[in-house]
Amino acid sequence: MSAPRLRTTPLPGIGVQYDLVTREQRHLSVVAHRDGSRTVGLYQADDPDSCAHSLRLTGAEAGSLIDALMPTHHSASLLYTTDLGLVAERVEVAATSRWNGRLLGDTRMRTETGSSIVAVLRRAEAIPSPAPDFRLAGGDTLIVIGTREGVDAAAAILGRE
Repeated sequence: MSAPRLRTTPLPGIGVQYDLVTREQRHLSVVAHRDGSRTVGLYQADDPDSCAHSLRLTGAEAGSLIDALMPTHHSASLLYTTDLGLVAERVEVAATSRWNGRLLGDTRMRTETGSSIVAVLRRAEAIPSPAPDFRLAGGDTLIVIGTREGVDAAAAILGRE
């Protein structure tokens, strides 16, 4: 069986479109928008140019779908894992998160989960070892290290609205 063919098409000002024709000759399209969202399109079998279903996903929803399609040890947000059971993962602070504008120490992250936030990525800047008085902002990506359970608990805390 030949490898699936993925065609990539730049969409200036929008993002990139990825097209895949499955083994069953079904056309699937994903548009990766510049804002991090994704649009998934499934085309009609009898008319490959006619979209039968379209679904818009936020960046976080797309990340969750990626996690479902690829087991956690292959997650796009997973940065590193060790034989000691520790993982390093990216966790985004949503604009609607209750932590948007609040201090990192207010999350009680280490106390509640045993996980540590070792860096914050904000726009094009990396802030290493943020102190408890660091003010979080929607769109921040936190680099969290801990056990799988601890990092999952940290993501749950940061995702609270």
